[in-house]
Amino acid sequence: MNTKMKSIGTKVLAIGIVVTSFFACNNADYKERVSMEPISEAMETTEEAYMADVKANVGNPFAQQETIKTPSHLKIIKTATTRYKVEDVKKATTAIKKMAVKYDAYISELSFNNTLYEKQNKFTIKVPNIHFDTMMDTIAGTASFIEFENITTKDVTEEFMDISARLKTKQEVKKRFEEVLRKRAVTVEDILLTEDKLRVIQEEIESAQGRLKYLTDKVSFSTIHVDLYETVEYRDEPDSYTKTFIDKAKNGFSNGWSIVEVLVLGLITIWPLLLMGVVIWFLVKVYLKKRKA
Repeated sequence: MNTKMKSIGTKVLAIGIVVTSFFACNNADYKERVSMEPISEAMETTEEAYMADVKANVGNPFAQQETIKTPSHLKIIKTATTRYKVEDVKKATTAIKKMAVKYDAYISELSFNNTLYEKQNKFTIKVPNIHFDTMMDTIAGTASFIEFENITTKDVTEEFMDISARLKTKQEVKKRFEEVLRKRAVTVEDILLTEDKLRVIQEEIESAQGRLKYLTDKVSFSTIHVDLYETVEYRDEPDSYTKTFIDKAKNGFSNGWSIVEVLVLGLITIWPLLLMGVVIWFLVKVYLKKRKA
């Protein structure tokens, strides 16, 4: 009996172990599926988004970079100072002049210098602010070597807004003075006092308007100082120069003409003396004729 009970107990225990193991495995597999499914979905979503982003940006490596633009309400004065080495100063200057015309720019100053070791051309370009960067790139494109490029900016927004506000206030004050002059000024003293104040406020308004115009022009047109140079084969400067016969002949004609000019101008200068001499000669001649008679 005991042996039979032990045998039954052993079988029950074995069945229990098998059932427990089965449920434990199923539970572990369920937990693994539950914990892994969100991760897999997230990975797939992230990968799809990345691949879509890559495909969208093919051929556009700077798509992720934000374009930095100067806000339109800011008043910025731009000035550039540059120095470039070029193969031919004359050709580079001609090319830059053509591009300046294309971008509504103009050259305000130009200075050419030719020495024993280089040819140099300095000039200043006034270019519309919207074409400043394009003009800088164009000028740099003519260079074989960029020695330096210095760009400075000056923010005059605060000054511009301050003058504009003051100008508006002064114009309102001027209107009030004009109203006083038309309707309230009765005596001569009141009229003269009001007119004097109107004169002062008008001068202040014109000064503010002039300053605003100056700032507007400076903001609208940027300044680029360009220094182009071309190296040439160095040659020693001779100690003396020998003039040719043609040079001497030219100098002779020039000196002869100078002498003629001096004589003519001298005669013009002493015309009163010449006139007096002619009169005296005529009188002496008349006197001698009378005496002989």
